Amino acid sequence: MSGFFQMLRKKKELIPLIGFVSFAAAGAATASVYFLLTKPDVILNKTRNPEPWEKLDPSKPQKLITINQQWKPVEELQLVKSLTK
Repeated sequence: MSGFFQMLRKKKELIPLIGFVSFAAAGAATASVYFLLTKPDVILNKTRNPEPWEKLDPSKPQKLITINQQWKPVEELQLVKSLTK
């Protein structure tokens, strides 16, 4: 580990690069944990809930940013759902 810091002392132009890469990695890890814990369509245990999309609320937006979302039920899909129940 001390060799890493010695390299940084010799090549100071690498410090911003390492900073930006570390910031990006921390952001990606944070976003992954956020989506894993808060989004209902992201699952870890597939045996407990094999079809998580069936339990989603269609009126609640699932995207990170949703602009002008309007949900209308598909009539054919509703007919198939009622026939299979």
